[in-house]
Amino acid sequence: MNYSYPFKGFGVALVTPFKIDGQIDFETLTRIVDNLISGGVDYLCLLGTTAETPTLNTEERQQIVKHVTNQVNRRIPILVGCGGNCTANVVNELKQYDLDGVDGILSIVPYYNKPSQEGMYRHFCEIAKASTKPLVLYNVPGRTGVNMSAATTLKLAREFTQIIGVKEASGNMEQINEIIAGAPENFRLISGDDYLAMEVIRNGAAGVISVIGNAIPNTFGKVIHLSKERRFDEAATVNSKLEPLYGLMFREGSPCGVKALMSSRGMLENVLRLPLVPVSRALNDEIVEKFKNIT
Repeated sequence: MNYSYPFKGFGVALVTPFKIDGQIDFETLTRIVDNLISGGVDYLCLLGTTAETPTLNTEERQQIVKHVTNQVNRRIPILVGCGGNCTANVVNELKQYDLDGVDGILSIVPYYNKPSQEGMYRHFCEIAKASTKPLVLYNVPGRTGVNMSAATTLKLAREFTQIIGVKEASGNMEQINEIIAGAPENFRLISGDDYLAMEVIRNGAAGVISVIGNAIPNTFGKVIHLSKERRFDEAATVNSKLEPLYGLMFREGSPCGVKALMSSRGMLENVLRLPLVPVSRALNDEIVEKFKNIT
C-alpha cells in the first residue's frame, strides 16, 4: 500500500493543559488548538513527549485524541503518539485506539531497556505490520538512552511503505543528512529540534514538530514557512530573535519551559504532573524577560 505524506511544514507537539487540581483542562485545550490553527500550524502531533503522555492514563489519552480530532474536523492532519518499550503492548494499544480522524502514528524508539539496532528494527517491523495508519518513527536519544542509526532508519523506510518518516531529535547533523540523502521517495525526515529546524529544512527536511510553537505559532511558524519557501535570509532574521528562547524551553525539562511561557501569556495554568514541576522562579523570570525582547 502506498501512502501520501501529510506531515509537511510547521507541526506542533501539543501540550496537555491541566487545571489547578491536576485534571485535564479541555476548555483550555480547545482554545490552544484554535490558536494554533489560526496561527498557521500545518498539522498537530498529539500524545508526544510535550503532552506529558507518560502521566496520562489510557482513558485520558483516548479522550484527548477524540476531543482534538472532533475539534479539528480534518482541517489539518493529526499525528498521534503510540510507543513504548514493550513491543507487544504497543501493538495491542494500536489495536485498541479509535483512530478515526487520525492521519498517522508517531512511535518512539524503545526507552530504558536500550535495545540494539536489531532490536529496534524488529520492534518497528511489528508495529508497522500492526498499524492501519502511516507510521512516523521517533528518534530522541536524549530521552531513550539509545540512538537509532541512519542505517536502521533507512532499512525500515525501504522495507515498509507505510513507514513514511522519522522525527529526528538526535541533534546529529551528519546522521540527519545521511537519512535525507538515502531516503526512498515516499519517506521524509522531520526535525525534532526547534533550534535546528531552519538548517535541517535547508538540507531537505519536510519541516518540524515544534515545542515552542505552542506558545508563539505565528512567529515560529514564519521561520518554518519562510524556510520551506527557501527564503532563508528572511527566516534567519526571525529565527535570530527566537534563539535566546530555544535553550530556555528545555533547561529544566520539557514541557516545563514552554508551559511557563504559555502561562506568562495567559494561555494556560502553569500546572504539570509529577515528576515534572514548574520551572524555578529564576528561569521563569528569564523566559518572560527574553520573550519581552523579541516582541
